Amino acid sequence: MRLPYAPSTPPRDADPSTTEIYARIAARRHPRPLIPLDLSLLHSPPVADGWNSFLGAIRTRTILPGALLELSVCRVAVLNGAVYEWNAHAPLALKDGVTADELRAVREVEATTTDAGKEALGRSVLSEVQRAVVRYTDEMTLRVRVEEETFEDLRRVGLNEREIVELTTGVAAYNCVSRVLVALDVGENNGREMKSVEELVA
Repeated sequence: MRLPYAPSTPPRDADPSTTEIYARIAARRHPRPLIPLDLSLLHSPPVADGWNSFLGAIRTRTILPGALLELSVCRVAVLNGAVYEWNAHAPLALKDGVTADELRAVREVEATTTDAGKEALGRSVLSEVQRAVVRYTDEMTLRVRVEEETFEDLRRVGLNEREIVELTTGVAAYNCVSRVLVALDVGENNGREMKSVEELVA
């Protein structure tokens, strides 16, 4: 990483609020230890605390199917070249029911902000719902402004208002995550190759 990691436990001279922040983050990660991203953000405990609360809500308090959330996160990782994010979330996508062929399409299909990408997506193994999520993720990530047709496709494939908000905030959140990961080189992954789908399913 471009900065030293913060300590994995509160410093001896930490004030009570910092100690409480460490405890909240550790509780969300339990039974795993704090991860490199946590130890990067903990240079600013208030920021780490807000981050933990926001991402905790996205990951544990939403009704959007996990397979769709993880599919969108993996797509963000591909578009932004966030190796750490892909390597962490591609296994979760598989665990949540995304097939190896579908995950391969998420990684390999050209950005759908181009005509070639739209055509490639249409020929892919992805379902109609998955295609709608990929298009929405691509436009949010690469253009910010989403075309009306792309937005309406989410309704057409059956997402309700809450799910659309949760998908939108999920894509936005993991764009934020990827930018921090890459800018600070969290986990020392910049310049490395993302794990292949074959490696992930082996």
